[in-house]
Amino acid sequence: MEPMGLLVLLWVLSGTNASPPIWCFTPLAEPGRGGACAESLGDERVPLADCCLNPAYGYRLRPLGLCIPCRQDTWGPWGPWGDCSVTCGEGTQRRGRRRSPRGDNGDNGDNEDTREWQLRVCEMTPCAVGGVWSTWGPWGPCAATCQGAGPRAGRSRSRRCDWPEPEPSGPECEGNATQSETCTELPPCPQDGAWGAWSEAVPCAVTCGLGVVTLRRACDAPPPRYGGRGCPGNDTRKSVCGPRGACPALPEWGAWAPWSPCSRPQGEPLSCRPLVGQQRRSRACEGRSPGGPPCPTAPGDGAFQVRACYNVHHCLLSGNWSDWSPWGLCTPPCGASPTRSRVRECRPMHPNYPPTVTPVSSSVPVNVSFWGVPRPRCPLLDGQRLRLEETRPCLNVRPCPAPHED
Repeated sequence: MEPMGLLVLLWVLSGTNASPPIWCFTPLAEPGRGGACAESLGDERVPLADCCLNPAYGYRLRPLGLCIPCRQDTWGPWGPWGDCSVTCGEGTQRRGRRRSPRGDNGDNGDNEDTREWQLRVCEMTPCAVGGVWSTWGPWGPCAATCQGAGPRAGRSRSRRCDWPEPEPSGPECEGNATQSETCTELPPCPQDGAWGAWSEAVPCAVTCGLGVVTLRRACDAPPPRYGGRGCPGNDTRKSVCGPRGACPALPEWGAWAPWSPCSRPQGEPLSCRPLVGQQRRSRACEGRSPGGPPCPTAPGDGAFQVRACYNVHHCLLSGNWSDWSPWGLCTPPCGASPTRSRVRECRPMHPNYPPTVTPVSSSVPVNVSFWGVPRPRCPLLDGQRLRLEETRPCLNVRPCPAPHED
């Protein structure tokens, strides 16, 4: 992590109002408390404490940096994969992610638990011989147009990447195929336009958190003349207004609890038999304030769920060998001699029980799920009965990054 990024996070966790300004963004729907920065609250930076008055907002320390949620309690998104360690042949590339530097005991610090890395193999095209530039050709005639505030006219010369030409899979010649120089004694160029001052902001319309107002400007300082170009960019922009006090947190559903064991109310044994049982699971509405709105619900999607099931826990079932899995990530993600592996497993074949059942109190059939961990039996393969694994080394691995690197 860069020193400035670490300082910002420490200020956020300590609750100080002296944090440096950041770019603030409105929230997205956050399934599983993930998500990404969405609409910017303006082109201007604001204090981090003001942005995070709304816990559903997010921010960036740099305009194109990682998206950091105001709720610093989960891992952030994985960053993009880095460049391959080689330009041709087989190499590796790495990506990382961060979470809040606040530990479970409330301390702040740049601990190893706040960073995580992944490493994978990348395969580039076969290495081949590239091309070589020929000598420069003669200068061409001057394309005289104008001089002054606009671009100057000039003349150019060129060369070809054919001495020799690159192989079909080889790199092109490095550098430019043309050169140019400015011509003199030319007439003045047309005058391009320039933006005037921004208009004054209208009153802020939000009642909590941060709001946005729209500012406008005109291309009249000066306007374009004599065929000159208009002003680049937009004639409007958004600016942050407020804050008006913290917005209340919105409630959200927590994770589902595990399914209960497949059983019947009468206590009749179900294991390894084509008898239909029942399972239940529940979840809690988290973050609801007294008198506040409840968690959103849809038909059949509330705090409880029930399903029909067959109990195959610890049942001895026939099995088949799976195909080889894809090669996994390199472990460890950096350092000496990382390896990757793939596996082939003995997977059970579920018995041919009816896939649906019609409850006594209903005429609509419902699906029946298998529950439990059976014991599969497969033919011997390479002397193994349940699982095969292959490993191989990862090539051209870059060294681990320094502790201060982001």
